[in-house]
Amino acid sequence: MLSRHDGDEHDDFRIRPGCVRNRGTRVNARDLPFLTEVKIAVRKAGGNPNQIGRGAGSAGSGNGQASGRFNARGRGARVVASFAQDGDGWQQDSSGRFRARRVVVKARVVKLNPQRGSRGPGMRGAASKAADAHLRYLERDGVTRDGESGRAYSAIENEADGRAFIERGRQDRHQFRFIVAPEDSIEMADLRGFTRDLMRQMETDLGTRLDWIAVDHHNTGHPHTHVIVRGVLDDGRIPQHCR
Repeated sequence: MLSRHDGDEHDDFRIRPGCVRNRGTRVNARDLPFLTEVKIAVRKAGGNPNQIGRGAGSAGSGNGQASGRFNARGRGARVVASFAQDGDGWQQDSSGRFRARRVVVKARVVKLNPQRGSRGPGMRGAASKAADAHLRYLERDGVTRDGESGRAYSAIENEADGRAFIERGRQDRHQFRFIVAPEDSIEMADLRGFTRDLMRQMETDLGTRLDWIAVDHHNTGHPHTHVIVRGVLDDGRIPQHCR
């Protein structure tokens, strides 16, 4: 609260803090962090949300230890029933317990066509050639389970034209490159489906459709996916944070 201080020739104001009140602002559930939404669901189902994410050695597993996992039996059964199956971010162990899937994601922003004056035509040409080289690297021989050349796919195509994708984005200012590696990727039967689920969630979070291709690599001890995303919104505009 602000109050007038009489007698002061500068006509200043004196600050008198009022009581902090709860104005009852309603929170949209969609604005809550994902873990908070999960805890709310667990609480409604009669479970204990405080057990989420706890490692071994904490209370809650029946023998003085918590597993940090959801039990598919008893009161937690209703929550587990609401989980999607494979590829949704949850995984189930041999005892029927669920826990969140951990995923390593590496991201890189590549400048293809920066603002005029920041680079000459030669540098822009080099960035364009680098995009071609990156696609060749992803689709090279020996990266599939069968040791064959990599195959690009998209949201709707099992065999996408990688070169056509690069040409569509030739004049884009930016290109986004991701490497996605789920912790249990070597056991996943459908890494492609997992990637598509991830990209659909990304589109939901960003509020726009994305033009992307991906290539799965199985040539290492830890299978992973390379994703290339054009740096434009579905209406062709450049994202605000990339300008």
